[in-house]
Amino acid sequence: MNITEAKTINPKLSQKLPFSTDLAKKLLDIYGSPLYVYNADILQDTINHIGGAVNYPKTRFKFASVTNGNIALLKIFQQANWGLHANTPGDAFLGLKAGFHPQQIVYSGSNLNHREFQLLLNWGITTYNLDSLDQLQLFGEVFQQLKIDFLPKLGFRLNLPEINGDSRIGVNPQEFPEAIKIAASAGLKITGLHFYRGTGTNATSSFTQVIKPLLAIGQQLPDWQYLDFGGGFGYPYQHQKSAFDWHFFGQQITAELTQLNRELNREIDLIIEPGRSAIASCGTLLTQVVSTKWQPQNR
Repeated sequence: MNITEAKTINPKLSQKLPFSTDLAKKLLDIYGSPLYVYNADILQDTINHIGGAVNYPKTRFKFASVTNGNIALLKIFQQANWGLHANTPGDAFLGLKAGFHPQQIVYSGSNLNHREFQLLLNWGITTYNLDSLDQLQLFGEVFQQLKIDFLPKLGFRLNLPEINGDSRIGVNPQEFPEAIKIAASAGLKITGLHFYRGTGTNATSSFTQVIKPLLAIGQQLPDWQYLDFGGGFGYPYQHQKSAFDWHFFGQQITAELTQLNRELNREIDLIIEPGRSAIASCGTLLTQVVSTKWQPQNR
């Protein structure tokens, strides 16, 4: 059964597609099934919505490409003046291919080896959120061996159960003093704090209620320059579920950081890493129905 026949069985199908069923059929005829189709206008609207919701002037948005590495879509983010958040060297490579400048890419990952750090540094990636003291030690060794001509920005992914739950990711604030020493021995400084709530979180309060504690933790780093208010922003795949409130989040984090800047007499940079929350609404999965089976209890 094709899309047109499916529409006859279910007239509401055409209301759910962001394009006509005729176009859907043509696309399936050309490219086959299954097929992901993305709407650039919807993506641009979402980028504008998220970007316009946070008025803090020192904000940089980085698309979390682990949620979708399609180069054509990455180019849209790049053209919208977003950066890229990479979780693997492959993510960073695709970002460079899509036209992102190495300085626009933030890398946050676990369990990298010597060669992978070497690759990232040789590509010119400047900002890293590290996962452990061992990772910091290895990064420092690679940095000293390469003698690169820029000073990387280093942050730590936070691991504190009362802030981000039971997570294997990150460094506990109790480890900060040792981390600062390890970094200094390689001629580096820890200047960033990275927060990751968890995958697909729609509850706005899960993010807003930790802003104050995060800012307090960041001040434990004497050279603190940026807060990477990481990823995990969800998307309501089921329409009855609540969506993340970007405007309320933007108001809260702008107010808190503005107040902190007054107290510190300097400005903290803010990085935000939307992933599925930015990309999900523009995608449609088209498939070819090959048979139907109707049972009263499963309609």
